[in-house]
Amino acid sequence: MTARDNRTPRSKVPLVRRLGQAIADGSAWIVALALVHLVLDWHPFRGAEIVLLGVIVVSHLSSGFVLGLYQGRFWYGSSRELVRLYAAAVVATSAGGSFAVVEGQIGLVHIVLAMPLMLSLAQGGRLVHYRRRRRLTPLVNPAARRLIVFGAGDGGEMALRALTNSATSPFTPVALLDDDPARRRREISHVKVMGGRDDIGKVAQETGADAILIAIPSADGDTIRDLTELGRYAALDVFLLPRVEELFGTLAPGDIRPVSELDLLGRHPVEIDLATVAAFITGRRVLVTGAGGSIGSEMCRQIERLAPSALYMLDCDDSGLQGVQLVLEGRALLQSDRLVLADIRDRERIFDVMGAVAPDIVFHAAALKHLSLLEQHPSEAWKTNVLGTQNVLDAAVHHGVEHFVNISTDKAADPVCVLGWSKRITERQTAHAAQDSGRHYVSVRFGNVLGSRGSVLEIFGAQLASGGPLTVTDEDVTRYFMTVFEAVRLTMNAAAIGRGGEVLVLDMGHPVRIADVARRLAAAAPRRVEIQFTGLRPGEKLHETLLGAAEVDRRPVHPMISHVDVPPLALTEVLSSLGSPVDAAAIAQVAIARSIPSDSNH
Repeated sequence: MTARDNRTPRSKVPLVRRLGQAIADGSAWIVALALVHLVLDWHPFRGAEIVLLGVIVVSHLSSGFVLGLYQGRFWYGSSRELVRLYAAAVVATSAGGSFAVVEGQIGLVHIVLAMPLMLSLAQGGRLVHYRRRRRLTPLVNPAARRLIVFGAGDGGEMALRALTNSATSPFTPVALLDDDPARRRREISHVKVMGGRDDIGKVAQETGADAILIAIPSADGDTIRDLTELGRYAALDVFLLPRVEELFGTLAPGDIRPVSELDLLGRHPVEIDLATVAAFITGRRVLVTGAGGSIGSEMCRQIERLAPSALYMLDCDDSGLQGVQLVLEGRALLQSDRLVLADIRDRERIFDVMGAVAPDIVFHAAALKHLSLLEQHPSEAWKTNVLGTQNVLDAAVHHGVEHFVNISTDKAADPVCVLGWSKRITERQTAHAAQDSGRHYVSVRFGNVLGSRGSVLEIFGAQLASGGPLTVTDEDVTRYFMTVFEAVRLTMNAAAIGRGGEVLVLDMGHPVRIADVARRLAAAAPRRVEIQFTGLRPGEKLHETLLGAAEVDRRPVHPMISHVDVPPLALTEVLSSLGSPVDAAAIAQVAIARSIPSDSNH
């Protein structure tokens, strides 16, 4: 059983702890007002004074709930909780003062004197509770590892309280570190700040620590990389706090995890307008093509949380549909009407599905995506990425779908490979459908997705498991990366704010050198692993770009989303430029392999 399993279930917390906190604070007001009243007036409450008491208590508890004071958001007795306690007390005092002025028979001095007394009682109760827990909990686990906590802010405080209040904690905090000089004299849970990041090695020797925790939930990839390298140089295992949105309830020791390569490549989490996305999805019928893939399945998971009136998942891979149903429903009986087994190449079937499902929104994620394989088999890219997309677009237009989102790739920007050309065509097909129908049809373009099938981390992981070597195409090759969670969130936000016919391009931060990723993984491996450079493959760029040379970077709505105008292209124009092709392979060779009319000619 993990530390998480040992916690009180979240459903029981409101009855046992949160209601108790509210009752304790309300009682503190009653006691404080009663004592002040008896000292100044020498008689019990009566008439308007009882009403005043009710106004103050109700005002305090109401504002406390609004501020999250009684919703389990903060550690009991922490500085963040006390700030909200003071705020609730000020609101209650103001409400009581207003009532006293209107009533005219109650002195304001009673209320003013009662507030500091109430705060003293409330804080005293918290201190007694904390001391009692400290006495009842054996705070030292003999088998625990000695841990340095980096970050003396809210994250560090949260981590220290979780670790020092658990009898089964695998870590014993022995030192705090923080780069902020203002925090150098701070002490949290009897653990002192002993320096900054330059002191990691020295503090590790002084305390005998063998691990370090990066307790900064908002840390970006550069910070995590720097601290990880310093920690490993000092022979420390490096651990990380999860981000706030990844937590279930409060932090437990079991939530602390080792740093992964995904963390090292990470950036600040991108803020999206959830209200706009929710308004776009909630209450609407949604169809996702390619629902069994990495992007499609995560898209289904996030759409489901936004309460669409119906969510339909289409894929030609029955195992993929089984996997996404298991994630969403906890079972995979494959009997749900919202699972649609169909191939986007089958035009008649797609028209039938679109008519039966009658979606308001279509997210089109179905595609072939592996660059090298499509270079060898361009006809397959043509049949799936181009003809398949045209089938879905035509069916959407025919059946009155109002919103259509085509998932594209950074390889469509100034394309040089079959995959890039095929996806560039889909962007222009989507723009043509938007122009022809007058509806909200857009494309969204982003780069490599970490955690998706066939991603570089998955390949490196398999190579490490077999003992290496790690293969990299070129010493200087760079790629853009984002997590599948982030890609889907930004995709839905882009879909909500884009104008019909546009390509929305997601800002993916700075490109990452693949050789650096390989070296970090090799350095962390338990045995020596070689890195081999194999040379760029046909159709590969040394450096990907998010925007084409002729595209203008406009960001009128969201700082991380560029709006790019796309020249529309009807599929009939592509076919007419080919003359009389005899089969799909010939069409693909001519239309995709760099010979279709350029964007500038349309």
